[in-house]
Amino acid sequence: MQTALITGASAGIGAVYARRFASRGFNLVLVARSSEKLEDLSAEIASTHAVEVEILSADLTNPAQLAAVSERLSKGDIDVLVNNAGAALLGTFEEADAAAMERLLALNVTAPTLLASAVVPGMVKRGSGAIINLGSVVSLMPQYFPGIYSATKSYMLTLSQGLSAEVGQKGVYVQAVLPAATRTEIWEKAGADLSQIPNVMEVDDLVDAALVGFDLREAVTIPPLADAGLWDALEQARAVFPSGLGGSPAARYLNHS
Repeated sequence: MQTALITGASAGIGAVYARRFASRGFNLVLVARSSEKLEDLSAEIASTHAVEVEILSADLTNPAQLAAVSERLSKGDIDVLVNNAGAALLGTFEEADAAAMERLLALNVTAPTLLASAVVPGMVKRGSGAIINLGSVVSLMPQYFPGIYSATKSYMLTLSQGLSAEVGQKGVYVQAVLPAATRTEIWEKAGADLSQIPNVMEVDDLVDAALVGFDLREAVTIPPLADAGLWDALEQARAVFPSGLGGSPAARYLNHS
């Protein structure tokens, strides 16, 4: 039986991923700060699915607790890592509190990087495994979301693409999921009024769509994007850059006065 480790599993996107993987017969390792919520979810899943559920209560911004989750991943028995835990930070870069930005970077960038680092060697050795990294569509349009949140999600996209290029041929599938606004606690925790945000997607719809992309082995899944050709065009445009890059400045940068 396969095992999925899911961060931010106590509610929202993470909890739905837990239910969906349990329905697929996966044993679960659920990670979040709230032990009580994890216990409730574990009991719910155990009552409906014949799977084992392990709970790890951890604040992934705490280096020691992050290390404990990394150690669990390094055991080599995790088949799917869902890097879902994350937070938002509202407001402009100019006004942002430095400590708040540091916490966001710890959760949105450092934690998923180190967790992936812990699980990849075992997956490569086994020749199989999958990593799902939750990003955001704002990684593609940072001008619409001031501050560093969009930058952290751009990192998740680039991490996923780079990791896929590195380990994809070794049997490890990496998927970046880019949601738009989704009805989760992240908005309330950040101090946003979700009722003022248009076109909010329901969590179940988001995860179900993302899992269709997972089954199709998409490198990047954007659930609300109706025209997949737009993403394909962006990827094709990005692909032309390496062939035209050389060791000399482009002509337009020469002899400028």
